[in-house]
Amino acid sequence: MSLQAYRRVQQVAESPRQTEYRLFAQVTGSLIRAKETEATGGALMEALDWNRRLWSTLSSDCSSADNALPKELRAQIISLALWVNRYTSDVMRSKGDIDALIDVNKAIMEGLAMQAQLAAQAGHQPIASQA
Repeated sequence: MSLQAYRRVQQVAESPRQTEYRLFAQVTGSLIRAKETEATGGALMEALDWNRRLWSTLSSDCSSADNALPKELRAQIISLALWVNRYTSDVMRSKGDIDALIDVNKAIMEGLAMQAQLAAQAGHQPIASQA
């Protein structure tokens, strides 16, 4: 199977939460690699920019009236996105530590994984026997 065909199947088979988790994992992995290799210059900026764009996209999506998430959750995501944007600038100027960005992303990933697990459990609950 070609790589393009695999990607199409993957996109069709994934739930939106799974897609979000996968993207967060890729971006967070990039941040972790930048930290572990003590990247500077272009390599560090690329990882930071990718993370900033992810959060900017989430913020834009949560700003949409068509977004189905609860209003309070959307506001919290937008608030986090604003913080990520400001803090990323600090990291770029060597006034902040990349660990905080990694920690926020990991927390979001844990929440997405927990939601997926709860959804899976809800879909596979045994049917109560009738007496």
